[in-house]
Amino acid sequence: MGNSFFSSRRARTALIASGIALAGGAGWLAQAQVGGDRGIAPVAASTDIQVSGVEVDVSADSGVEAREEAWREAQVKAWKELDGPDLPESRIVSLVSAIVIESERLGPKRYVATLGVVFDRQRASAYLGEDGRAARSAPMLVLPVTVSGGTQLMYEQRNPWQAAWAEFQAGQSRIDYVRPQGSGGESLLLTFGQTTRRSRVWWNNILDEFGAADVLVPIANLKYSYPGGPIEGTFTARHGADSDFLASFTLRADNPDELPLMLAKAVARFDKLFESALASGRIQPDPTLDVKPGELNPAIQRLVDLGRRLRVQDEQRAEVEAAPAPTTSDGALSTAPIDRPPPEGSVALYTVQFASPDADSFSAILADVRATPGVRSSGVRSTAIGGTSVLTVSYSGSIGGLADALRAKGFSVQQGPTALLISR
Repeated sequence: MGNSFFSSRRARTALIASGIALAGGAGWLAQAQVGGDRGIAPVAASTDIQVSGVEVDVSADSGVEAREEAWREAQVKAWKELDGPDLPESRIVSLVSAIVIESERLGPKRYVATLGVVFDRQRASAYLGEDGRAARSAPMLVLPVTVSGGTQLMYEQRNPWQAAWAEFQAGQSRIDYVRPQGSGGESLLLTFGQTTRRSRVWWNNILDEFGAADVLVPIANLKYSYPGGPIEGTFTARHGADSDFLASFTLRADNPDELPLMLAKAVARFDKLFESALASGRIQPDPTLDVKPGELNPAIQRLVDLGRRLRVQDEQRAEVEAAPAPTTSDGALSTAPIDRPPPEGSVALYTVQFASPDADSFSAILADVRATPGVRSSGVRSTAIGGTSVLTVSYSGSIGGLADALRAKGFSVQQGPTALLISR
């Protein structure tokens, strides 16, 4: 073969930023948190039967003939991997709906490749019986974590590990995967820190948001030997809100060009591990993740929820009132008394509370508050998706002036002695 071969291996681009420079505007920081290319939409799931990793090496009078013969050979090999009955080659070929080229090298008289063979389930099931049609798991939220260089990455930016899971054809798996896209507000909600939480309340909010019953966490720990050199991958499968260990394995890529192929193999192996754990009963929906309010009258339940929200708001107001006032210097920052406006040219700190039922509404209200005339900056004091979030706002004026400015932005404002409660 020698120089007669050329590579047609598909390449993915991992968007990895070298660093983030500090910016002066808080509005820029908010945009940087949710903007940019950070989500990869998963491929549509197909119910066809796919056999991946079929290796072929065929020689013929020409490269084209070698490829055609290799494809026929791959289809027969894939059928044998499914433990299908003995059938003529022509019948097996008639059951195939697609050939997936995972990697290939084509020479003048030789064809070497790794292929995937997709069988049409409707036609092939007549020969395979019930194979591949076993009961599937409950919907499982997949949170792929990349650990590399001392950092943990999930959806904060596009990365090869999330791309491998997005491109995985999960239609034939017995695991019902729920794969978030990770764009917009999802990148704020789904982080590595969430996988270490034990609070069932937090997990219930997230699982309800994505229509899942439990969570699977496939972790890829990638160690780069040197730039352009081998990559060692240690892969760990965890399950549930308590991060229960399922299994671990290692793979190796000779260079960065081989990384996507290694990650694709890792995803397929994870799928087998999860299916095995499902069959053994290790993967089952956690009953503590199905916490319901109880069989109450809907009107009574609404009163209970209202009382809970008011209690949280009262506690937050008490914390604000008990907080010591920061000192002032030359008209810089101050917590001016509420009964009179702050000194001319100074900036006062006020507390603004608002309901944040989901990440999108949180981001929208945060952006509108920061764009309010007179607001110098704002910081998130407490983020509560599904509850009441709290901001600290630097405003050049009195709390009444801030309330009027927010009303002009379309907010409904309730003014307390030390804080504002806004809503839309």
